[in-house]
Amino acid sequence: MVVALKEKTTALLVNRMAELSRLREQGHKIVGYTPGGYMPEELVLACGAVPVPVGLIRGGQHEPVRTAGGFMPRWIDTFCRAQIGYWELKEEALYQMVDLLACPVTDVNNRAIGDSWGFYTDVEVFRFGVPHTKHENGFEYYLSGIKRFREKLEELTGNQITDSSLKEAIDLCNRERQLLTDISLMRKAERPPISGRDFMRLNHASFMADKRAMVGALESLCADLKKTDPPAPRGPRVLLTGSTLAYGDYKIYDLIEDAEAEVVIEEFAEGIRHYWEQVVPEGDLMEALADRYFKRRVPPAWFRPGRERLDFLVKLAKDFKVNGVIWYQLMYRDSYDIESFYFPDILRKETDLSMLKLTSDYDYSEVGPFRTRVEAFVETMR
Repeated sequence: MVVALKEKTTALLVNRMAELSRLREQGHKIVGYTPGGYMPEELVLACGAVPVPVGLIRGGQHEPVRTAGGFMPRWIDTFCRAQIGYWELKEEALYQMVDLLACPVTDVNNRAIGDSWGFYTDVEVFRFGVPHTKHENGFEYYLSGIKRFREKLEELTGNQITDSSLKEAIDLCNRERQLLTDISLMRKAERPPISGRDFMRLNHASFMADKRAMVGALESLCADLKKTDPPAPRGPRVLLTGSTLAYGDYKIYDLIEDAEAEVVIEEFAEGIRHYWEQVVPEGDLMEALADRYFKRRVPPAWFRPGRERLDFLVKLAKDFKVNGVIWYQLMYRDSYDIESFYFPDILRKETDLSMLKLTSDYDYSEVGPFRTRVEAFVETMR
């Protein structure tokens, strides 16, 4: 099952690169976006463009971070620094394919991605703001931003976004999110049928693969997993959380699995697809998108007040019966750094669980110390 899953995921992505080149030659527009969960893919799909994250879910390697030193200050978040580094190195094909970069500005770190691409590349950057509170005026501000984005997409592609095309796109994206939810919920079982690492590969593939092909693959996998005899439990169950979990940044999974523990659920602000909420396709569809992507989206650490995400983490810890929490964040993501100081007390009071915090700069020298700390933490969970 694991081998078949990896082969299927790899095939989806390999074939996608060739397909994107062909689509671009045919005049289709490639729209990239920063992966914080606030860019409605439905709008891009509805106007006949192709939503691709420009490799902006790529991370884990130190060379792009080092290269970024010539483009932005060091005190920007590691993942966000890496994004201009990947473009400059020209080793990721997606970075060279983008016609428009959509950048929902959630904080100064994501703004730095848009600014660096705007200053140093010939790619057009479209920014819209994401308020830090869920008040009604914040909702209206976000709604006005995605309405401007809709107009920009129509201008870029020459195609009008109709209610019927938007409804079709919403249904497709809802189906993908529902399948990811269904597969993720299977990990509540004492013997999860899919590992955390394999689920995360699926999640990352959903940013790049053709949407209909991805839905077909997920439907097939979901059916297979329901008939599969799950493997024996690996060991202590872990909730993995933090700021960003990028495509290619899998060392934390390796370390946890090498220590004979298992990630059964994860919650991150960026780098993974947030799949819990669906768009309710009723009434004004733009308001429906804003309701799902802004109002009902579990907010990241920089939102105010900050308790909603922490309460969600506590609920996940209880629902998935975890034995401990590993907090994996990137250097200079200050909002998560602050949150990590007071969350352990909340976690302990409400679940009697402990938390291990790891801070990464995508540096190769981190692995040894991380391994020692993860192994010791897993032993305490036993």
